[in-house]
Amino acid sequence: MKLTPPKKWVFWAALVLAVVALLGALGVVGAIAPFATWLAIAGWALLAAGNALKGF
Repeated sequence: MKLTPPKKWVFWAALVLAVVALLGALGVVGAIAPFATWLAIAGWALLAAGNALKGF
């Protein structure tokens, strides 16, 4: 498997998802606290797809 660097927008979107998930997990933003784990998983999956798929 040949990995490629993700595009900038994919990296920033994954980073935003990770930060929002962290804020939810810490209780800073209480409305998203129940979804913090899923947001972190979505950010990781987006970044993994950006690395695995060429041009993404």
